[in-house]
Amino acid sequence: MLPLLLLKTAQKHPVLVELKNGETYNGHMVQCDSWMNVHLREVICTSKDGDRFWRIPETYIRGNTIKYLRVPDEVIDKVKEETYKRDEKRPNVFNRGRGMRGRGGGRGEGRGQMDGGGRGEGGRGSGGRGNRGRGQHQQL
Repeated sequence: MLPLLLLKTAQKHPVLVELKNGETYNGHMVQCDSWMNVHLREVICTSKDGDRFWRIPETYIRGNTIKYLRVPDEVIDKVKEETYKRDEKRPNVFNRGRGMRGRGGGRGEGRGQMDGGGRGEGGRGSGGRGNRGRGQHQQL
């Protein structure tokens, strides 16, 4: 389960956010982004001692200050179901007859005999090392 997928699914649900400084924020998640910045509404903030409380209509929390987030179990179950459904629909890419070659589809690990243009006979598609344009062959 990917963390960002979990956070995106938690939108419009109550969450608890604890910051690295010890403060906690309980509220409904409005939005989150790929840096884990969180926008909450109807927030109750608790001091790190736990003896002071504040009611805040809306707050924005920067992602790198967050220690952890707690989301309801129903959100976790929903993400598991969506992930399972998505994986069922996706075809298995390893059974398409391509074998286990790399992206370039060549032979070897990027080594091979070079021609004068610096392009390898095998490797990962980007060519390789060689004496470009000199017309000399080099064995690596």
